[in-house]
Amino acid sequence: MGFVSTALGFTGFGAGLTAGVVIGYYLFIYFQPTDVKDPKVRPIVEHDSKSLERILPEIPLWVKCPDYDRIDWLNRFLEMMWPYLDKAICRTAKEIAKPIIDENTAKYKIDSVGFETFTLGTLPPTFQGMKVYVTEEQELIMEPSLKWAGNPNVTVVVKAYGLKATAQVVDLQIFAKPRITLKPLVPNFPCFAKIYVSLMEKPHVDFGLKLLGADLMAIPGLYRYVQETIKKQVASMYLWPRTLEVPIMDPSKASKKPVGILHVKVVRALKLRKKDLLGKSDPYVKLKLSEDRLPSKKTTVKHSNLNPEWNEEFKFVVKDPETQTLEFSVGKHDKMGMNAIRLKDLPPDETKTLTLDLLKNMDPNDAQNEKLRGQIVLDVTYKPFKEEEMPKDVSEDSSVVEKALDDTPSGGGLLVVIIHEAQDLEGKHHTNPYVRVIFKGEDKKTGHIKKNRDPRWEEEFQFVCEEPPINDKIHVEVLSRPPNKGIIHSKETLGYVDISLADVVNNKRINEKYHLIDSKNGQIQIELQWRTS
Repeated sequence: MGFVSTALGFTGFGAGLTAGVVIGYYLFIYFQPTDVKDPKVRPIVEHDSKSLERILPEIPLWVKCPDYDRIDWLNRFLEMMWPYLDKAICRTAKEIAKPIIDENTAKYKIDSVGFETFTLGTLPPTFQGMKVYVTEEQELIMEPSLKWAGNPNVTVVVKAYGLKATAQVVDLQIFAKPRITLKPLVPNFPCFAKIYVSLMEKPHVDFGLKLLGADLMAIPGLYRYVQETIKKQVASMYLWPRTLEVPIMDPSKASKKPVGILHVKVVRALKLRKKDLLGKSDPYVKLKLSEDRLPSKKTTVKHSNLNPEWNEEFKFVVKDPETQTLEFSVGKHDKMGMNAIRLKDLPPDETKTLTLDLLKNMDPNDAQNEKLRGQIVLDVTYKPFKEEEMPKDVSEDSSVVEKALDDTPSGGGLLVVIIHEAQDLEGKHHTNPYVRVIFKGEDKKTGHIKKNRDPRWEEEFQFVCEEPPINDKIHVEVLSRPPNKGIIHSKETLGYVDISLADVVNNKRINEKYHLIDSKNGQIQIELQWRTS
């Protein structure tokens, strides 16, 4: 009977289990609960503030503040590069810390201090957005919003007096808003000389610190004390207007500040070739220093003379004697000949009298240069500045103005006009702009730029003044000339501005954008400097 009851029990369990599975499957398939509803999909603009807070626990900064730009591409870049950046940053940090550790271990009689593990973890920082400031100076200002909730593992082992202690930093969080300024901007790679970093507000720093395996941050009161101490220390060093300065290159070399004066005396020319039908020529000499944005300097014209004498003197500011050359030519459009003198071939503080052949062009392999075109006689003296005469470096702060040269009239000075750029120019028939600067009868022009409504010149002009031009104005006019000669439409004015120089004399420097008169939307950026000796 016991066997029979056991068999019937197993049979009943099997039948009941099978029936239960079949009935449950049938109910699951053919009966649906009536309280389940399809989700409603609505545009995000239709949600109220509470719904948005549930959907978006943290609204991105570029949504809340329109002046912040979205920089997902940078976060993606950091994510891809983080494994390599982690190793590079940790290696650099160890190299920086090593001499500091060595100095202090000897000072406090510690046997050794070393890193057992040093990694920043697998989670890179995230930039919530970036604000970029546009200024009229030679600088680029950026303000990123940085958040980093990382999982670093930095373990330091200290051995002293036969004992060993380990300290471990884990679970680091940093929220900061730094201001990064790249200045001055220079024409040499990486195109800026220094990096200035400052914090716009006190940073939030949170981390775990384990000593001998115990979490010190769990001690009551210690966590808040460490937080406030870190904020105060960081703020005292880097909170704006305090900055951390990181030099990238020597700004004086990058921007090539003056290092000397080149004195040139054009004495005479000999045996020039005839250039007109009557067997005469009207020669003059045009001189220019290479890598210099200033226009060429010219002698007077000697009419009907093939052996003219000038005895006229000129001065040039030298910025790089190793690479610069004095380029000169004789005659209109260089038709009578040209040549050049390398400044590095000139001995300092020594006058050299040079008699040079005039060439067709500066190609040493051109056979036309073998023909006689005449000669020119020059007295050339390169005078480098002595240490006490060197102009102060003005590249770090572009608001500082250089001194004028020693031969500037006493009581007077040097008016420097820098034409930077123009915007929204528009001509009736053509837009090939150039700038004309007129001051006390002197008329100087920039080069012209073809088919450009937003041209950039970056050209500098200098005017020697016998006295401060407090009551004077300078006339700056933007013109456009036709692309080809003989075209029906002649040059036309795109706008002008008259600038009073009283502010320049009083403030030494102004750098502003001016709205052009007789122009609908045109603007021009002009920098004016008043230099005194």
